[in-house]
Amino acid sequence: MSASGITLRSARTTDLDNINRVVSSAVMCWNLPDRVKRLSLPSYHYNELDLDHFQLIIAEDQQKNITGVAAWAAADTKDTPANCKALLLHGLYIEPLFQHKGIGRQLLLAAERAAHAAHYDGLLVKAQDDATGFFLAQGMQKLAIENSSRDYANRFWKSI
Repeated sequence: MSASGITLRSARTTDLDNINRVVSSAVMCWNLPDRVKRLSLPSYHYNELDLDHFQLIIAEDQQKNITGVAAWAAADTKDTPANCKALLLHGLYIEPLFQHKGIGRQLLLAAERAAHAAHYDGLLVKAQDDATGFFLAQGMQKLAIENSSRDYANRFWKSI
């Protein structure tokens, strides 16, 4: 299945269980020790309050199954290059069976469109090591670590 059969829409409260199922499936595939994944997993789950603070977009297949999730909010200018105004992609999770089918690209494009519509200077991503290749392939630039006590190891930037 290609991403052509996928539709994107804003998440609703009733989607949270399925969103967190996708998040769990994706996180458990990361190249990290199982214990680390298990202990950190609750911090990646979304709740009703998160719907007030993040824009959550879901990707659905033709049967209305959630196959991917993206969440974003305004970035702190301390984290952006030259203190630019940016949108922070908080999370991008794809159900493992649907990875490498263009869904992540569709969700990333939705974040880029949201950044453009809000007149942000760019899109900032803080990513797991496993996702480095994906974000580079999408035209994002890896940022240097300027403050090792604060900066995330894998930060990516795309000017809008």
